[in-house]
Amino acid sequence: MSNKLIILSFVALTFACLAFAYEPKPLQDFCVADPNTSGTLRVGFVTSNPDNRFITKVLQKGDVFVFPVGLVHFQQNVGNGYAVAIAALSSQNPGAITIANAVFGANPPIPGDILAKAFQVDKSVVDKLQSKF
Repeated sequence: MSNKLIILSFVALTFACLAFAYEPKPLQDFCVADPNTSGTLRVGFVTSNPDNRFITKVLQKGDVFVFPVGLVHFQQNVGNGYAVAIAALSSQNPGAITIANAVFGANPPIPGDILAKAFQVDKSVVDKLQSKF
């Protein structure tokens, strides 16, 4: 049963084409594991204020990438096939926060005028985004 759970976890990971997340817990390692897959992963994160520097890399089979604690990061399968990856977290209960869900799907909703100012867009754009969540 545990083998099926591990395989199912890998399959679920491959279906996430682009996932933004915030990891509030300690260091997260990320590595492309299976040499038999044809997927290629683009990964990256944004450093903290004031630099907000975007760090990105395309991972091939066997490459390893580390996401520092607490930074917004993503993984995207940019290859022509499935990508199998292993994420190792340094906590038994790491948790995850999906940025889009937290910002545009908050309950109660974050006021649209606040988000419009934060993202420097018209409030109608924010209203449309919030309606999707």
